[in-house]
Amino acid sequence: MPVRTDGRDALDGKRILLIIGGGIAAYKALELARLLRKEGAAVRPILTLAGAQFVTPLSLAAICEDKVYAELFSLTDEAEMGHIELSRSADLVVVAPATADLMAKAAQGLAGDLASTTLLATDKRVLMAPAMNVRMWEHVATQRNLATLRGDGVLFVGPDEGAMACGEFGLGRMAEPPAILEAIREALAGSGARPLEGKHAIVTAGPTAEPIDPVRLLTNRSSGKQGYAIAAELAGLGCQVTLVSGPTALPAPVGVRRVCVETAREMLTACEAALPADIAVCVAAVADWRPKPLGETKFKKGEAGEPPALTLLENPDILAALSRDARRPRLVVGFAAETHDVESHAAAKLAKKGCDWIVANDVSVAGTMGGDDNAVAIVSSAGVERWDRMPKGQVARRLAFRIAEAVA
Repeated sequence: MPVRTDGRDALDGKRILLIIGGGIAAYKALELARLLRKEGAAVRPILTLAGAQFVTPLSLAAICEDKVYAELFSLTDEAEMGHIELSRSADLVVVAPATADLMAKAAQGLAGDLASTTLLATDKRVLMAPAMNVRMWEHVATQRNLATLRGDGVLFVGPDEGAMACGEFGLGRMAEPPAILEAIREALAGSGARPLEGKHAIVTAGPTAEPIDPVRLLTNRSSGKQGYAIAAELAGLGCQVTLVSGPTALPAPVGVRRVCVETAREMLTACEAALPADIAVCVAAVADWRPKPLGETKFKKGEAGEPPALTLLENPDILAALSRDARRPRLVVGFAAETHDVESHAAAKLAKKGCDWIVANDVSVAGTMGGDDNAVAIVSSAGVERWDRMPKGQVARRLAFRIAEAVA
């Protein structure tokens, strides 16, 4: 089903049950509620006891234009509404922020307060926007709960990477309200129903590292963030994902099979071994050239300290190889990181490689390569589609849904 991106049509008259967990990111829930109301959606809020430490019921009620529900054992609320009716009267349940505690309760089926009881009682789809400290997010218990919830059909948006209120940096920031709004549109439009169930995707990510000698190597600035985000989003849509990754410091996305490689030749071998596949998304920044090794021992400077003469050998073209393989995936997507004439270079690459789409981005923009945001253009035989700059997680989400449309 096509992704709805026309805004109000997808939200007008829809009923959103918004559960607000306890964390500094709760202040973003007020902006999310405002955006939902602006698009014509009705918002009914559940404010946890911890959430009330960060936002007030009065502020929430004013923005949502509805009363705030907080107590499981409220005689008035249970008589008038009841948690069963409350859990089923919405078109979508949104948890923002979804704290580690709320995720754990939902994964284990606990029901000790109004929020967790509502999540257990609902028969509607649930969308969570996680927010927590990076160590909490990376903890094996949280990742186990995440896998359980995804397996139960819960949808996720974020978290993003960045600075946190605790002073640390990493994954754990709640997605920004516009990104959550877009995820709500997609869920309400029916695109959250695991449209890639039964499909297999190969995703390449990160840099390659080409050895000069046993100590030194040639590599690049790719962090792998965009490729890892795409792998995670495809998995969230029900796809079986093989992530062929160059050296990065990123944890493997939940539900994704990761194959770690270093060189371009190793990456091609791993991709070919993963075939057949329905989809290939070649995000990795693969070295076009590799140095001819200088020997099996570390190269030493001579008396005059002269540099070694490096002989460069051409690396295999992974994107072209997958595009021309007899077991070619139905959809092959390449990435083009350019510093100038971005779209013209991408169009030339599309014709040369034989792939279906090129996702082009301008890496001369500060903070793109290795950073958290990206602005891309999708170049295909149909023309050029330009996307505004946004977090890489949101780029990944939009691209995953575009891929689902193409192979459905």
